[in-house]
Amino acid sequence: MKTQAVLELADVNALLDSAQREADAQGWAVTIAVADAGGHLLGLRRLDGAAPFSAGIASEKARNAAIGRKETQVFEEMINSGRTAFVSAPMQALLAGGVPVIVDGEVIGSVGISGVKPDQDVQVAKAAVKAIG
Repeated sequence: MKTQAVLELADVNALLDSAQREADAQGWAVTIAVADAGGHLLGLRRLDGAAPFSAGIASEKARNAAIGRKETQVFEEMINSGRTAFVSAPMQALLAGGVPVIVDGEVIGSVGISGVKPDQDVQVAKAAVKAIG
């Protein structure tokens, strides 16, 4: 039987804290979502000043990065490059800012960020993921 690492509460808090440190350092009001390997929400932190709707978007970005097993920016680029049929996939918020957490080559969870420009969302998500690996 195969075994796989999982995100524990300490890991979720480390991801949230690392993302918040990066966002605070840049002066960005974002929402940070952390999901498990199945895309189920484990943690959510909406920083002061972040728009309320960013909570839903960050959660969906985290979900998509987990179940899609890749950065959500890949999906956005695919659609922008002409594969518009992909918008009918059963996923929402196919936008940059979702990054998988990979341990030993396996996706064990993800981080989704919403609230600033796409490349800034990605920057915060990648800073969070560095806290685990």
